[in-house]
Amino acid sequence: MTGGSHSVGGRPETGLAVAAVPAYTTFNSGAPGSKPGAHRKSLTGRAPVFLLSEPMSNTLIAKSAMDRRIAEIITPVIEDLGFEVVRIRLMSGKTPLLQIMADRADGGIEVDDCAEISNAVSAIMDVEDPILDAYTLEVSSPGIDRPLTRLKDFDTYEGYEAKLETADLIDGRRRFRGVLAGIEEDEVLVNVEEGTIGLKFDWLSDAKLVLTDDLIREMLRARKAAGILNEDAFDEIETETSGEED
Repeated sequence: MTGGSHSVGGRPETGLAVAAVPAYTTFNSGAPGSKPGAHRKSLTGRAPVFLLSEPMSNTLIAKSAMDRRIAEIITPVIEDLGFEVVRIRLMSGKTPLLQIMADRADGGIEVDDCAEISNAVSAIMDVEDPILDAYTLEVSSPGIDRPLTRLKDFDTYEGYEAKLETADLIDGRRRFRGVLAGIEEDEVLVNVEEGTIGLKFDWLSDAKLVLTDDLIREMLRARKAAGILNEDAFDEIETETSGEED
């Protein structure tokens, strides 16, 4: 099952979801008017680690200049409500879509939480007016196969499979897929076929968990332990295997 939402007459309708808390969507309106090299290094108790030089700009939470401007406006508001910003994206289109992913520090965000965030964000955005045209605001949880946008995410999800991409080529490649092995200072460690690689957090341009049975089971276990899982809402869990890019 997957989650989603749509708006009818400006009021969102949401459904239950296993993969993610459904997005809470509202309509809003704005005012009119060098590539690094690599060398090997061995760490005690670990397989060889490939460490890379020269930092790159991190844009995992907010990519564009407008995303970053919006982040400056709404992050304090969201944090004051007790949540954390995971990702912000302003998507172009006939009607621009402002997508906000948020979570609690200890994980677990519900539809009512998304609605609370949406109302607070709408209020501050109406005051600041960073978006000139009418737009749609969508607030959602990160989902199971969530984007990894903060250094702590790579530590929290150690042991789970992830896909990472760097802004520049690293030894002829930018995409890496493997099992997260935690963090060391400002580096993300990933177990791949060649061994354990270390990528500085600032070098990453994209990163997300890979949806696996283990990840789904852990999500359900955590939500059940927190008392926020209604098992009667689901018939069964099905996973599909399809071709994926490396």
